[in-house]
Amino acid sequence: MTTAPRSSQAMVIWIVALAVYFVAVLHRSSLAVAGLLAAERFEITASQLSTFVVLQLLIYALMQVPVGLMVDRFGPRRVLLTGTLVLTCAQLSFAFADNYAWALSSRFFVGVGDAMTFVCVLRLVNSWFPVRRIPLMTQLTGVLGQLGAVAAAVPMTWALSSLGWTRAYLATAAIGAVLLVATLIVVRDSPETRTSSGPLLGLAGIKDSLAASWEHPGTRLGFWMHFSTQFSATVLGLLWGYPFFVQGQGLSSASAGLLLTIMVLSIMGFGPAFAALITRWPWHRSTLVLLVIAAIAAMWAIVLSWPGDAPYWLLVLLVVVCGMGGPASMVGFDLGRTSNPVFRVSTATGIINQGGFFASLTTVALIGLLLDWRTPDGVTGYPAEAFTWAMSAQFLLWGIGALQIWRYRRKGRNRLLRDDPELWSRQSGRPVPGA
Repeated sequence: MTTAPRSSQAMVIWIVALAVYFVAVLHRSSLAVAGLLAAERFEITASQLSTFVVLQLLIYALMQVPVGLMVDRFGPRRVLLTGTLVLTCAQLSFAFADNYAWALSSRFFVGVGDAMTFVCVLRLVNSWFPVRRIPLMTQLTGVLGQLGAVAAAVPMTWALSSLGWTRAYLATAAIGAVLLVATLIVVRDSPETRTSSGPLLGLAGIKDSLAASWEHPGTRLGFWMHFSTQFSATVLGLLWGYPFFVQGQGLSSASAGLLLTIMVLSIMGFGPAFAALITRWPWHRSTLVLLVIAAIAAMWAIVLSWPGDAPYWLLVLLVVVCGMGGPASMVGFDLGRTSNPVFRVSTATGIINQGGFFASLTTVALIGLLLDWRTPDGVTGYPAEAFTWAMSAQFLLWGIGALQIWRYRRKGRNRLLRDDPELWSRQSGRPVPGA
């Protein structure tokens, strides 16, 4: 096979796999604009509404390591097909749910199917593209996949108001069914084989693979990068952004939806720029992430301390800066890729991908609890003061994450100096000590 046809085939496979991830993000984010409708449809409180997203994110996070192991064992094509099937059936069930328990069980399986997409797409990127292009393709996968959140923010708002709950969710399930067929026909695990299989690992082998991945400080550094940068935008996009802007800041539904769209466009815009930066200066990946964390925390501090409703231009700036967190979280996967051998990359990716989603579900739950605590009995909606308390919970997680990044970047650099002094010298621009 010549380079040009293989390159074209790689792009086609990536586009189909990316489309699956896009739809997974759409399913994941569909409650962002349906939260108030869901509260009314199922007659639930803010804490119960948070449970939808908490459960979905918890399952997503807990599934990451098993999914990574499955991809290393069965190949990305089979795992991606399974995830697409589960996700489509779960969204179909959610369309007809008419009580809280039914809806909650449907979101459980949305989390299961969603968890089986992103790791597969990254594995396909690693298998089909040359090493020099992997950072860019990884960033593009993350940022273009987030267009699913745009589809949730604008078209989903229209669909819910025009078609109603059941038909709107049936339409999203139908898209998944089409992509299931496309994946079956188009996707190949690698240029050499349609479906690949890794070595069969017993319990001891699984334990050793997980231990080896987690033991490397580069994997832990990637985990804490993902933990610290992703959750603010995720919390806004998945559930609490729309209520915060409408009830906490007094905006119209259209203005709130526009802010969520701007945030996703920000994610897309910063992705290629961050990819170029980490490709040129890999030694400063953690510095970039720490600067992003500081910028997001500073913007939230300004908005939450603003007397009265924040001006719209300031909220636009907030979502633009929060959008930087999406591409910054992808830097963690680059750490995992460069810190682990090829046969363990998907396992390391799964570990790292847990970080942001554990942080997200923790924040979603805290916000729901704090809103219920600060909202007086008998009051309709949530007052602005309650949102100030609730959104401030994010600062605790930024503090923990930044401290851990600072710790493990030192350990990671020392490990690189020990294992590959020449690479340490090239990346740091310093002579090897004692050489």
